[in-house]
Amino acid sequence: MKIGIIREGKVPPDSRVPLTPKQCQQLMNTYGVDLCVQPSDGRCYSNAEYRDLNIPLQEDLSDCTVLMGVKEVPIDQLIADKTYFFFSHTIKEQAYNRRLLQTVLKNHIRLIDYEVLTNDLGKRVIAFGFFAGMVGAHNGLFTYGKRTGQFDLPQMKSFHDYQSAKKAYQTINWPNIKIVLTGTGRVGQGSARVLEDMGIRRVEPSDFLTSTFDEAVFTQLRVADYVEPKDDNAFVAKDFYRHPSAFQSTFKPYTQVADIMINGIFWDNQAPPFFTVMDMRQADFNIQVIADVTCDIAPVSSIPSTLRASTISDPVFGFDPLTGKEVPAFSPDCIDMMTIDNLPNELPRDASQAFGDQFLEHVLPQLADPNSEMLKRATIAEKGQLGRDFSYLVEYVAGVMKKGINATDECIKD
Repeated sequence: MKIGIIREGKVPPDSRVPLTPKQCQQLMNTYGVDLCVQPSDGRCYSNAEYRDLNIPLQEDLSDCTVLMGVKEVPIDQLIADKTYFFFSHTIKEQAYNRRLLQTVLKNHIRLIDYEVLTNDLGKRVIAFGFFAGMVGAHNGLFTYGKRTGQFDLPQMKSFHDYQSAKKAYQTINWPNIKIVLTGTGRVGQGSARVLEDMGIRRVEPSDFLTSTFDEAVFTQLRVADYVEPKDDNAFVAKDFYRHPSAFQSTFKPYTQVADIMINGIFWDNQAPPFFTVMDMRQADFNIQVIADVTCDIAPVSSIPSTLRASTISDPVFGFDPLTGKEVPAFSPDCIDMMTIDNLPNELPRDASQAFGDQFLEHVLPQLADPNSEMLKRATIAEKGQLGRDFSYLVEYVAGVMKKGINATDECIKD
């Protein structure tokens, strides 16, 4: 087996890597893996950093067995009959990647998607979500500072790494703002980590709703804090995950007291949105900034004002609740939306290091096992056929879109 680290070809470009130079060196020296790296001027780790550790740089990867990237590989760059690891964004039947999967099948490519690499308990073993949450929380505060002028916090991309950002937090006197954070998974944990490193105090949801504070505070909501059954029965988490359409939102009280919302949930298309555009038009809707890390695009979304994904170079747009349309960022009477869909790329070195560590620990041992259940569960296509767990994509591949499918990218996962 020879592993090739491919050059990221998707536009806009991504500077993350699946394996850092030191991790490549570890693969070669400790595990005896044959490996090479396709040269790229756009990586957060330079060609020289790989070369300095004697990692071969090689333009032609046709002699590699396994090819690893981060984002989707452009169709014209796919090599037939190879095994690929990348985030394909096809499992939710995203329309814009149908041709990608069709081409993978046509060329007998084995496609293993990081997003569905799970252990025997169904838990993901590799993801960028923690860093998406970190950058999402940081950029939510960056947006609020820009909107109000109460403090100056540069966008996360301005810092060399997270340690540099932490030093900047110590220089800021935060106003007594209230931040509501949704989600307790990797994204929520990453967001909470940043808010705590900022010195912002965590409070219970009940206190957040009923108390006033002379300092900045945040609360982190679990599902039971923002939805309830429509039939007035007691909340049971497993019922929500099985039948989300049977629940309704109870989030409204938080919209009346929060200044900033950071959304870090995994949202099912059948689940209720947190609020509606009509709710956003009410005089008591207090939220001024929404950092939507989940980034599902309206109208099939948990946040109706997430009209599109923003970009690292242009991170914020305004939403006018009265018209339901986009307006320039920081306009009067608008709500500012930070909806970047590749947030971890603002902390590329930190994110790449953590991602590669997860790969070495959880995935590398599976590559030597031809009967690996983990790899079978994550194989979307192989030998011209859909993988064992992805037969439901047959109509998608054929060009049939099912009603209600959300065809958006999901930064929460990568």
